[in-house]
Amino acid sequence: MDIVKGACHCGKVKFEVHAAPRDPRRCDCSLCRRKGAIMLTAYRDEFHLTEGEAYLGLYQWNTKTAQHYFCKNCGIYTHHWRRSAPEYGYNAGCVDGLDITSLGEVPLRPGHKMTLVNDTE
Repeated sequence: MDIVKGACHCGKVKFEVHAAPRDPRRCDCSLCRRKGAIMLTAYRDEFHLTEGEAYLGLYQWNTKTAQHYFCKNCGIYTHHWRRSAPEYGYNAGCVDGLDITSLGEVPLRPGHKMTLVNDTE
């Protein structure tokens, strides 16, 4: 079994994915467009946070369904729980030893088309 290891820039947040990297993608929603990360996919039982839970920040917006995590020390986005599927997305740039060019052509997903909730509060 493949075990992918990754970390934020400062190394305080670390994770493992018990599967080979798969489904590289970018998203053009308002958040992902700004972070610019290539995301990979992991099912719930494949993704394991191994260090740094106390350093994780959580950002949610709109429907507050997706959970976007980042290191509160260095600011790097490490992973998120997806809104559109029951799985994690994780930052390919955080993966130890991964040559991002080996991922080939990375498709852009149309996140800007996701339903937005109008906040009337």
